[in-house]
Amino acid sequence: MINTTEKDSNYQDLDKMTVNEILSNINKEDQTVPLAVEKVIPQIEALVDVVVERMQSGGRLFYIGAGTSGRLGILDASECPPTYGVPFDWVIGLIAGGDSAIRKAVEFAEDDIQQAWLDLEEYAINDRDFVLGIAASGTTPYVIGGLEKANENGIATGCLVCNSNSPVAKKAKYPIEVIVGPEFVTGSTRMKAGTGQKLVLNMISTAVMIKLGRVKGNKMVDMQLSNHKLVGRGVRMVMTETGVDEETASALIEKFGNVRKAIENYNQNNH
Repeated sequence: MINTTEKDSNYQDLDKMTVNEILSNINKEDQTVPLAVEKVIPQIEALVDVVVERMQSGGRLFYIGAGTSGRLGILDASECPPTYGVPFDWVIGLIAGGDSAIRKAVEFAEDDIQQAWLDLEEYAINDRDFVLGIAASGTTPYVIGGLEKANENGIATGCLVCNSNSPVAKKAKYPIEVIVGPEFVTGSTRMKAGTGQKLVLNMISTAVMIKLGRVKGNKMVDMQLSNHKLVGRGVRMVMTETGVDEETASALIEKFGNVRKAIENYNQNNH
């Protein structure tokens, strides 16, 4: 049986369409993706609960994937430290073919069933960690092998796939199956499948970080103040939370280098 992600596009003769038709039809397809994600919120919730529990006991979250899926995992992982001020080894993204595959496809890297586990072992993976395999097709050997070995070693596993009843989902204890349907360009899973994966990864990491206490109210109080825009945002947060003026908030940020510490210190000394 042919996988949904490989099914023929709902559109014919793309090469005869005007630019407006191409863009409008892509947009029409894209609008179906959040609805596909909505259907699997219970699956995402079950996975997030386990990840939070693991990370609260000192574990880490690993993403493993190939191609677009691998890149999306690395993107999500790399945005956690600046956004939430967490260490770089809390969420780790691994891609088949290694870091050079982020920019340039590495031939047949995804077909190596042993490599993901070797990549994970470099991080001294253990049973407090969680491994999330990302594979639009749900058939990537790199991901299947990684999940299989993680299971054998008593490590909690999940997956994010875009076909139902896939080999990857059968290996994962906490599968998430976002069925987005055929792509606008047949088989081009960087499109709807990639969009669905990005949405779900955003949901997972954001929910986990909130539950780990890295957000106060609705603010990123632990974000890294690594440029002028973010320093300005930090100053506004301190002003909102404490009621001080901009000059005082700036001084607090400069002194403590962190929004949460600035707010806590001000509140301790003024109450």
